Amino acid sequence: MPEQGGGYVVHEGCDHIFFVGFLGAGKSTLARNLGSLFHRPHVDTDRLVERALGKTVAEAFAQDGEDAFRDAETRELARLASRKSLLVSCGGGIVERPENCALMHEMGAVLFLDGDLEDSLRQIRCPERRPDLGTAEHAARVYHRRRPLYEGVADLTIDIRNKTFEQVAHEAGQLLWERGLL
Repeated sequence: MPEQGGGYVVHEGCDHIFFVGFLGAGKSTLARNLGSLFHRPHVDTDRLVERALGKTVAEAFAQDGEDAFRDAETRELARLASRKSLLVSCGGGIVERPENCALMHEMGAVLFLDGDLEDSLRQIRCPERRPDLGTAEHAARVYHRRRPLYEGVADLTIDIRNKTFEQVAHEAGQLLWERGLL
């Protein structure tokens, strides 16, 4: 990887880092903070879909249904192929479509933030904005369905259990730096 002025590493081609994990795992905050630290742009797939549809995730689920939301999510994910060096915070359900998993691998590396359901539920500040969460029982079913999907798509995994956000951010930054991804 050649260096550019200022000591920044310049990557060739599409070299995104995708952060996946269950709701409340800290994906968006991690992408934003690592982006600031390593001078890389960050995006959030849920925000991209909201902009494209002109409505919130909750409104999209309620008005159009989950399938329509997932279609828009796949379209927005595919559009990232024309950009470089993004840190991408992915919506919790992005792994439910195999084509999304394939797209992420074509465009970069996938980092799974692996935590417990109970920790995720505690971290969620606005549950009403999480339409796929539902009741505690439904959330448990969704978590157990998605967890093997996260494990399967992951190139790298960080166990976030019993760690502060600062510890997770440090570990993620170090791991990605050591692998030449940042």
